Amino acid sequence: MKRNLNARQMQMIALGGTIGVGLFMGANTTIKWTGPSVLIAYGIAGLLLYLIMRALGEMLYVDPDTGSFAKFATEYMHPIFGYLTAWSNVFQFVVVGMSEMIAIGGYLEFWWPNLPGWVPGLVAITFLCAANLISVSMFGELEFWFALIKVVTIVLMIVAGLGLIIFGIGNHMHPVGISNLWAHGFFTGGFKGFVFALAIVLASYQGIELIGITAGEAENPQETLVKAIQSTVARILIFYIGAIFVILSIYPWNELNQVGSPFVQTFAKIGITAAASIINFVVITAALSGANSGIYSASRMTFTLANNGQLPKRFLKLNRHGVPFYAVGAISLGILIGVILNAILPLVYPKAGNIFVLVYSSSVLPGMVPWFVILISQIAFRKQHAEKMATHPFKMPWSPYSNYITLAMLCLTLVFMFINPETRISLIVGLIFLVLMIVIYFVKFGRQKE
Repeated sequence: MKRNLNARQMQMIALGGTIGVGLFMGANTTIKWTGPSVLIAYGIAGLLLYLIMRALGEMLYVDPDTGSFAKFATEYMHPIFGYLTAWSNVFQFVVVGMSEMIAIGGYLEFWWPNLPGWVPGLVAITFLCAANLISVSMFGELEFWFALIKVVTIVLMIVAGLGLIIFGIGNHMHPVGISNLWAHGFFTGGFKGFVFALAIVLASYQGIELIGITAGEAENPQETLVKAIQSTVARILIFYIGAIFVILSIYPWNELNQVGSPFVQTFAKIGITAAASIINFVVITAALSGANSGIYSASRMTFTLANNGQLPKRFLKLNRHGVPFYAVGAISLGILIGVILNAILPLVYPKAGNIFVLVYSSSVLPGMVPWFVILISQIAFRKQHAEKMATHPFKMPWSPYSNYITLAMLCLTLVFMFINPETRISLIVGLIFLVLMIVIYFVKFGRQKE
């Protein structure tokens, strides 16, 4: 493959993969469970993700390669973990891609109510597949601009919100202040509600590890990766915590359900009459960004599986632009099949919509697999490369103790996801997928590894 991704593109790829539609449509679920203390949940999740990214960065600095964390799992743990990590990543991003393409159909109903929902999904996936096939730099440039639209919108919303909070702009020059943060309770759901929210907040950061998959196609990978990792987590924290701080300061947390989209309302308050159309355009680009990242990530993991002999060798074939075109085509087709089934199944089986919701939410557990793998692999990596650690310029802080603490926190959130009736079924579906892939591995490849 060709190393055509620069630091500017890689930073935006990581931002774009993490800042999704959920923030724009309102983080109402987590706020409902824990109130304004959700800000602390975002801070804790950000710290955990920073440590995960530093563990990944330490390994990538020595070995920047495509499909990085699946490769590390194979080398430093066991081939089954590499297999499981790659398939978890493929499953997660194909499911996310399906949901984003289906969502685009819903968003376009805002302007064209009679447009069949599958048409925008078909057009969008065709466009994204073509862009990914042209070159990796085309993917990077497209993702840069998709992510930039999201980032600029969040920054403008934070600035507009602070104008309302501090100066009363849009509120007849009467500052709103920040008393809403505590006036109606802070830890409103107790410890249990807080950890329920933390689990979903952690899930909202999924995709940040995408920066590791880009390593094999990065210009000057060591320098580029260090810059990208150092800046990405801080920026994500600023955008998430900044936006939710503004929302919770302006609107009482227990009245958010009546507000609709806080982004739309905040822009409308300062006199932007086209706020609803603007935010609708932004969430469409956010959906395109999510699917674009999904095609890239899942196709590179498919390439890694083929490289390990766990998929047919045709998935290793590159086009003249250095892109694995069979892998890109297969992932795009998988997402498209999901879009078509979403349109057809409810006509045949009216309850099919509920099945799709379960499948979409079931990506949370497989999406966490790379994080567990990164943290465990890095401990073994450090032992095997002890001679390089003395002069390593980008070591993970406080390892291995930070690894154990982060792993314990991830396990705690999974336990509370099982306790929470609203997330239990999606966790079980994700677990069934992982068990199924383990069985398939031992049936197909177990004897080869003995």
